[in-house]
Amino acid sequence: MIQDVKHLITTIIFLSPLLSAQVKPVPATPPPPTTTTTVAPNEWRSEKGQEVTKSRSMQFHISGAEASIRSTISFLAEQAKSDFLELTKEQDQWKIPIIIVMHGKQGDALPKRTLAMDLQYGEDGFKLRIDVHLARGIENDRFHSAVLTALIYERSLRTMPPGPLEDRLLVRPWLVEGLTEVLAFKRGNSDRRLYQALFQAGGLFDLEDLLNISQKEYDDSDSALRAAFRVSAGGLMMALLEQPSGHEAFRSFIAESAKFGGDMPLLLRKHFPGLNLSNKSLEKWWSLQMAIQSRNSLSEVMTIAETEAALTDALKLRFRNEEGIALDREINSWQELAALPEGDRIYGIRHAEESLVRLSYRCFPSYRTLLLDYQAVLRAIVRPAKKFDIATKLNELDERRVLMTHRSERARDYLDWFEITRARETSGVFDDYIKLKERLDQGMLQNTDHITRYLDQAQKLYKR
Repeated sequence: MIQDVKHLITTIIFLSPLLSAQVKPVPATPPPPTTTTTVAPNEWRSEKGQEVTKSRSMQFHISGAEASIRSTISFLAEQAKSDFLELTKEQDQWKIPIIIVMHGKQGDALPKRTLAMDLQYGEDGFKLRIDVHLARGIENDRFHSAVLTALIYERSLRTMPPGPLEDRLLVRPWLVEGLTEVLAFKRGNSDRRLYQALFQAGGLFDLEDLLNISQKEYDDSDSALRAAFRVSAGGLMMALLEQPSGHEAFRSFIAESAKFGGDMPLLLRKHFPGLNLSNKSLEKWWSLQMAIQSRNSLSEVMTIAETEAALTDALKLRFRNEEGIALDREINSWQELAALPEGDRIYGIRHAEESLVRLSYRCFPSYRTLLLDYQAVLRAIVRPAKKFDIATKLNELDERRVLMTHRSERARDYLDWFEITRARETSGVFDDYIKLKERLDQGMLQNTDHITRYLDQAQKLYKR
């Protein structure tokens, strides 16, 4: 499945800046301007007296390049800010300015990094600074991510007094990539096939890994894994925003996220109370959101035969042998699993339960009630109920599946017979339907301007 993901994103490269905010005092006198383009980013400094362009909201101060480039950067920064405010559903109430300093020009020798970020403070408060090298020109995606990161820092710093910080601020990659993916999905720029590939594979990231991956680990991964990470983070972000009072909770979460040094699930449950229903609530919401985004159209629904084959593959119970190796067995071996401790029973049904959920989005529609019944059987294996006879229920479900398969074969055979013996000419049964469709098409509003009339006449000529 990783190969499938790679195939889908062959032409897509996601590059994310290494953005770590370190608190530094604003120097009284900036060092001399840099004369080489290969210097480390934290040594880039703008010259005194350079012209500064302030953005529309006055939060972004851009210097170090010609006016046209500063205007472009100003527009891109405000666009990223508008995107951020759109997701948080809040008014612009910024407190901390963001200084953007441009260096070099396109075609210069590449420095080690083309984007870097500093957090500075002085008597007038905190300042966030983004240094951008133009050796590759303006890298829109990377710059957009950098501005989103700075805005998240700014939300955490609003209530803090300026000065050295006891703990290092950190914006985790899943947060920035998740926000970026949500925006892309809303605009129709995201590829739903990536969601389908990840969902059918059962995901490539555990939730804990997704939340804790470092910026270096993310940057060092290949393009396929970065795309999978971004889609997975986007699904998690959508799940959070779909929670009750999701946007309000998300605003409070963002304000604390950069300065929080504990386990991220704890912070999420603090601001999203709906995730406290169980230990797996967050994972379930995440999986559900990925399933929704990967949902296939009706034209891709499985046939009865395909559904039967997929259901047989899904109904596998997982055991561990003495060496700890996972083994799959048919669901008829449920009694062996029921005799094991509860933890082993939960592990044993997890694969089947997740497979049934994935199958429910593409199965033949009449099978959905069967899938619900099979899920009830799996729950009964983990927590037996007195009034639920698992063996009887499984026999009943087998009989229903045989009956549905038999009926589908009879329907197919009847259609074959009808086509062979009676389909010599059109019956006219659907004439009324076709006429109705034509009347509806004719009733659609049409333009009456001279161009439309000319095209209609030309169409008539082609039909002769």
